[in-house]
Amino acid sequence: MHPAKSVIFFTTASGAGYGLLALIIAANIGGLFLNDFWLAFTGYALSYVLITAGLLSSTFHLGHPERAWRALTQWRSSWLSREGVMAIFTFLPTGLYGLHHLFFPYLLPGVMALVGLIGILACIVTVYCTAMIYASLKPVHAWANRYVPMGYLLLSLMSGSVLLNGLLAVFGYAATVVILLAVVALVAALVWKIAYWRFLDGTRSISTAESATGLGEFGRVHLFEAPHTEANYLMKEMGFQIARKHAAVLRKIALGAGFILPILLILLGLTLGGAGLIVAASLAVIIMAIGIVTERWLFFAEARHTVGLYYGASHA
Repeated sequence: MHPAKSVIFFTTASGAGYGLLALIIAANIGGLFLNDFWLAFTGYALSYVLITAGLLSSTFHLGHPERAWRALTQWRSSWLSREGVMAIFTFLPTGLYGLHHLFFPYLLPGVMALVGLIGILACIVTVYCTAMIYASLKPVHAWANRYVPMGYLLLSLMSGSVLLNGLLAVFGYAATVVILLAVVALVAALVWKIAYWRFLDGTRSISTAESATGLGEFGRVHLFEAPHTEANYLMKEMGFQIARKHAAVLRKIALGAGFILPILLILLGLTLGGAGLIVAASLAVIIMAIGIVTERWLFFAEARHTVGLYYGASHA
């Protein structure tokens, strides 16, 4: 599948934003280290900037972005529509809790804690809906599997916790619980990513040229002549292919920058403290972002649609 830049930015930015937002709310409900007004304000602002920028960018690959609102009407059957509805709804409980946290911390604490929990759940459901947009596409073997929803949730938690750790470091805090959470999330996401790639390399779609054409009973099906004399939309968008050597190099970059280096930098920052903590935590955020963008690019580039079988692909 063609890796559209707008969708890559959307999945990366919004996932990190929802992860950070949920963790900030959870930290405040748990009474952890967020009594600092400017720390909390910066955290909420960064979360909403990432979420909003990501959601807006997701419309850029549409032919008519001004009609994107129509996608919200099919929530009964479409995961894309459910994602849009949940994304809009999530602003309500998280926004209310953010105002409570920043300006009215002593107003109805029990009720607002419940609102915060609803906001956290809404963040999780929104990310899950995003994952299911891809996991529900049965013609794409790389997406229609149990690894995809799990991966989206883990990447959101991972990027959100690394961002929160970086934010805390900049404001002069070193929270062991957040450092531990970030490292555990990074390790869990790393294990998931390796397992996903092993699944991708070790299995293939059940669809073949024989099953796609219905001619399997007569023997093996070969493409006699290309259906088009030049590239068309399907070939550009769904027939995108990446060379194995290129993919192997990018996988190493994704693993190193997205998971391994951030773990080492976060642990290094814990031992250094002071200015060293700020530098290490900030570098962890920057390098992780590079790695996750690479990983997201591969997520799309390595996916094969069964329509490719009609254009001479050996497998889907």
